[in-house]
Amino acid sequence: MRKTLIPLSVIASSLLLAACGGGNDAASSKPGSEPTKQESNASGGKTLVYCSEGSPGGFDPGQYTAGTDFDAAAYPIRNGLVQFERGGTEAKPALAEKWDISEDGKTYTFHLRKGVKFHTTDFFKPTREFNADDVVFTFKRLIDPNFEYNKAYPAEFPYATDMGLPDNIASIDKVDDYTVKFTLKEVDAPFIQNLAMPFAYLQSAEYAGQLEKAGKAADINVNPIGTGPFVFKSYQKDNMIRYVKNPDYWDKDNVHIDNLVFAITKDSAVRAQKIQAGECNVSAYPKTAEIEAAKKSGKVTVLDKPGFNLGYLGYNVKKGKLGDLKVRQALDMAINRDNIIQAVYQGAGTPATNPMPPTQWSYNDTLKNAPYDPEKAKALLKEAGVPEGYEINLWAMPVQRPYNPNAKLMAEMVQADWAKVGVKAKIVSYEWAEYLKRASKGEHDAIIVGWTGDNGDPDNWLGTLLSCKAIGGNNYAQWCNKDFDNLVTEARKITDHDQRVERYMKAQVIFKQELPWTTMAHSVVTVMTTPNVKEFKIDPFGSMRFEGVKVE
Repeated sequence: MRKTLIPLSVIASSLLLAACGGGNDAASSKPGSEPTKQESNASGGKTLVYCSEGSPGGFDPGQYTAGTDFDAAAYPIRNGLVQFERGGTEAKPALAEKWDISEDGKTYTFHLRKGVKFHTTDFFKPTREFNADDVVFTFKRLIDPNFEYNKAYPAEFPYATDMGLPDNIASIDKVDDYTVKFTLKEVDAPFIQNLAMPFAYLQSAEYAGQLEKAGKAADINVNPIGTGPFVFKSYQKDNMIRYVKNPDYWDKDNVHIDNLVFAITKDSAVRAQKIQAGECNVSAYPKTAEIEAAKKSGKVTVLDKPGFNLGYLGYNVKKGKLGDLKVRQALDMAINRDNIIQAVYQGAGTPATNPMPPTQWSYNDTLKNAPYDPEKAKALLKEAGVPEGYEINLWAMPVQRPYNPNAKLMAEMVQADWAKVGVKAKIVSYEWAEYLKRASKGEHDAIIVGWTGDNGDPDNWLGTLLSCKAIGGNNYAQWCNKDFDNLVTEARKITDHDQRVERYMKAQVIFKQELPWTTMAHSVVTVMTTPNVKEFKIDPFGSMRFEGVKVE
């Protein structure tokens, strides 16, 4: 449902009175939906409102894979052992000040930062500082289904599973309060890069123990605690998330905002209106017409950067005729990719060929897409025994993401293309978290989705999205090809760069031959800010991070 501007404006105007110098003193909304005057003016009252595109599935980042979840549940609240530099791809020390790697590449010893405090909130008051117990708790929970906390609160951790961490981490040992040792069964070349990703951000073992004792273990996904730059205050689904500056943050010189608000605004047109009206400070994923209007208004700073992303249409190979390669080939060549890119991306997208962007090292530039050919598509469908009027469902995302600014329009255009070759597609959608949950279970026939790279390693594309172990997680095609899988698994265990490239290049050939996806486009990422926002950096991995950002 299209969200109207009026009630959101009323809420936002009261939030931004201090931040943007506008608003109405008499503005009001339903109780609890806006910060108190005391909160708004805390520590100088510098407030930044981010018009986010959707609600998070929860606040336990290990359970999720979507940027919407990580933006809300990881970056503001928590830290990792290592983290990517803001605006870059290099993994740098965070809660681990340094680490040692054994000569055989299988043992990683992390030396932890001292004096780091967990958040103090209405629902938790820590009695100790961050230490090795928190690292052990976080990672044992991710890799061991028999871990005690997982019995109290059963959950799935798709990212950890898709990357093979449960199978490859032999042990996690506390050497002393500030030293932790990870022992691997096999070499894992992107291991440090993987740990810099938000699914691996650290939890408080003390808080988890308190919840478990109280019989409220599931609250770890509702009332989050971390060591990060902002403290979680409240959440109203499809409305607002509120955070305040962490007064005890270990890197406090890098936090310049006192109040951080996520104003959840699903409609991109409404987001565009709100940022031009000064009702939010940062907004992402606009459509091309909205970008041009914002530029003409003179009220908005428009930032853009080539995206490290891919939008694609996946085929569930376990569903009926879609298991037949000829059917997938027919559906692929029946799609007029150029028309779709022109209409959906409007000059801010380029055709995609491989299951990764061209800027990813090991990209195989010898591969080509099949040409648009409806007549050949009809012939292939006939050869495969597909009757005229064959019906499938086509899932369309309910949100704008960097890799797809308008999934609904894309679905409608694909639907029209497939109708020309005798295939009837029924368009289906769900709320975003539900969409991903159901997709992981393989309820769809075909699905429009995509990916923004999380760590700069090819395994993040080929392993995380297409490996056999990723079925039930991010492998929405439910595709398991042993030759492809062996190449990707081998590459993960090799540290020699050239040997890894060789295997990834071959794996991409198999992908293109088997067509579990129709690769659609790579997009340009655009973020709009109000002029008083300074030092905002577009993240190469598509994340929205607000440490280091200033509001003047």
